[in-house]
Amino acid sequence: MSTLFYEKRLVPLERTRLLDSIVARAADRSEGPPVIVFDLDGTLMDNRPRVVAILHELAEEWRRKHPHVAALLERASPEGIVYGFQDNLRRLGVDDESLHLHAFEFWKARFFNDPHIRHDVEVPGASRYARECHAAGATLVYLTGRDLPNMALGSFASLRDLGFPIGVIGTELVVKPRFEMPDTEFKRSVAPQLSRLGRVIAAFDNEAANCNLLVDCHPRCTAVFLDTQCAPDPPPLDPRVQVIHTFEREP
Repeated sequence: MSTLFYEKRLVPLERTRLLDSIVARAADRSEGPPVIVFDLDGTLMDNRPRVVAILHELAEEWRRKHPHVAALLERASPEGIVYGFQDNLRRLGVDDESLHLHAFEFWKARFFNDPHIRHDVEVPGASRYARECHAAGATLVYLTGRDLPNMALGSFASLRDLGFPIGVIGTELVVKPRFEMPDTEFKRSVAPQLSRLGRVIAAFDNEAANCNLLVDCHPRCTAVFLDTQCAPDPPPLDPRVQVIHTFEREP
């Protein structure tokens, strides 16, 4: 599927060289402890299965009252999921706008809470890559727009279950203090504090605005944009930011 940043993606060999170079830098402590920053949704984790699970639950709720719509929702699969929830309803053929508000509230109550995070899967190669970076000597900071009251426990469990280093020395899970705080505002406030842990050598995010602010705050880091899904109308990427869509590497 073509995306706004598709043409900027590194070819496989270049992607492999980039990812390998970051692992190599993770082993270098000559300028202080190396730190690598990873976002979660759309960066390390694919949350499209979470959306599908919620759509299937909604189908079950609507089976008697709206059987035709329920049948449409049951067709949802991760490959067809896009960023906007109501866009997903339309893509599935749910055109009755009177049902969209209820569906949106149903989704919102589940998507942003711990229990449904278990449906997430890793972006290909992500957990292996995170383990390699950690084993090489980097402190991993999972810097996410998920919030502390509703998603911290589920995020910790998901990282553990998907094989990411977590709960051990050299790992940090950093979440928003409250749901209402905009993600970029939160990351802008946290970015300078990352230096308390060491030298930020790399930062991965699926939002262009976050990649831009991280490379501005830490000019010597390698900023990497994950071209998976992002919010509508992203700003132009800083020319220093590299673009990949997977953590898979060439043999």
